[in-house]
Amino acid sequence: MTAPEAGLRTPSLRRRLTVVVVAMVAVVLVVLVLATDVALRERLDGQLRDRLLDRAEVAEALADQVDERDLARRLEGDGISVVLVTADGATYAEGPLAGGAVTSDDPAGPSEGPQPPAPGPGPPPGGPPGTDAVDRDGDRLTVVRNLPGGDRVLLLADAGSVRETVTQVRLVLLLAAAAVLLLTAALVPLVVRRSLAPLGRITDVAREITRGDRAKRLRPVSPGTDLGRTAEAFDEMLDAVVGAEERARGSEGRLRAFLSDAAHELRTPVAAVQASAENLLREDPPRAEREEVLVGLIRQTRTAGRLVDDLVLMARIDEGLPLELAPTDLRAVVDDVLAALADLHPDARLEATGHAAPVTADRDRVAQVLTNLVTNAVRAGGPSTAVRVVLADDPGSGSAVVEVLDDGPGVPAEQRERVFARLVRLEDSRARYPGSGLGLPIARGIAERHGGTLACLPPRDEDGGRGARFRLSLPRTAVVEPGAAHP
Repeated sequence: MTAPEAGLRTPSLRRRLTVVVVAMVAVVLVVLVLATDVALRERLDGQLRDRLLDRAEVAEALADQVDERDLARRLEGDGISVVLVTADGATYAEGPLAGGAVTSDDPAGPSEGPQPPAPGPGPPPGGPPGTDAVDRDGDRLTVVRNLPGGDRVLLLADAGSVRETVTQVRLVLLLAAAAVLLLTAALVPLVVRRSLAPLGRITDVAREITRGDRAKRLRPVSPGTDLGRTAEAFDEMLDAVVGAEERARGSEGRLRAFLSDAAHELRTPVAAVQASAENLLREDPPRAEREEVLVGLIRQTRTAGRLVDDLVLMARIDEGLPLELAPTDLRAVVDDVLAALADLHPDARLEATGHAAPVTADRDRVAQVLTNLVTNAVRAGGPSTAVRVVLADDPGSGSAVVEVLDDGPGVPAEQRERVFARLVRLEDSRARYPGSGLGLPIARGIAERHGGTLACLPPRDEDGGRGARFRLSLPRTAVVEPGAAHP
């Protein structure tokens, strides 16, 4: 026992799109806030370090041009504090981080601030300045530089302001991100609902079609979009389904008509057989009359049997009639058919002209088609009618052509296609000879099974514009082994 097929999962597309979009926006905002926080902190911190190093360069440039106190005052500012220690041990401090301006001979001395760098011998004249490294201790950045003449300067900056600025910017970014996220969560469902409105239209059209409006279609305005291609494919599917439904109804109607006509055709011989049998049982007629009744009974049973055989053959053609394909000389087939029919219709003038290239075909089935066409021509034109079978090649289509022409009354133009319908007989032929009306449909079915055609054409001018003209075309396919079956 096979497990039941799992049903189609149908999660809410609107909810899923809303969640995905909001989540993506949230991720983007988080990355943006983090990247801005890091970039801003590094940027401000770098600027503060650059100011310290720039002041150190300025200190070196001005060391020989101004006195120590004035140099300390010029270096202080923009968040930079200065402690300058001269070569003789005097200390000058400027800025909040330096604890105020003091000198080494100030009796009170500095009350707060960093310890000044210990004085030491200055660098040799013309020697390199001190280190350019920026040291960090918590939020405090310091740069120590040895100046020409033996002085030493300590530059200080507080990075706390940088941290406060970054914190404020981070808070603003978080609030803005939260506002954007809330706005996105509010607007995305509306946008998604509007964008997916065509899906609702597709659903409505499908339900209208289910209720019976088979002509309803979507007809997308923009077939190049995703939803447009979906709608266009939906319309194509509906056209195919409606076409299949119409064909099924037409096929069902034709089947009903076919069964009705077949039953009608069988009713006559069956009724005749029943009446003859009842007459024999009830009346017990003399021998001569009984033999006459039996002959009629056999004739009716043959008619019924032939009709049944035709119906079975027609059904086999519909299913795919098996063919025994072999290289076939059409002129030989025509000669055999005409020779056989000459014995049955001694007064008819049967003639074959022309030649055609060999074809790969089922010889017996082709003979059956030609027998039907020639027999119909003799019956339509009378016992002494003239029937010509003309063979030729059609270079344009690569087919061999066999035409059957007679000098009989012909087929009216409006009936030339109708004669190939099943169980259809023209009134004139119905009155002259019995038949099931399946001969020509069977002949066309056999021709089409070979990949060819069978048609009723207007009479040729050289024949005086009268008589019937049937044309059988068979393609010259590749030669196969004799007796090969073609299902």
